[in-house]
Amino acid sequence: MTDRDPFAEGEHAARESIPAEANPYQDGSDEHALWAAGHERVASAAEARESEGS
Repeated sequence: MTDRDPFAEGEHAARESIPAEANPYQDGSDEHALWAAGHERVASAAEARESEGS
């Protein structure tokens, strides 16, 4: 069994343009929250770069 890092998985998903709604973890779990936080970190950074360019 491999050690999974939900935060890193969420970051990767955001970089691949996978929507936050695709979070594979059970809602309310620690893993779900970590995945969402990772996704939000990357998505927020991408949005900030886009707004700077407009």
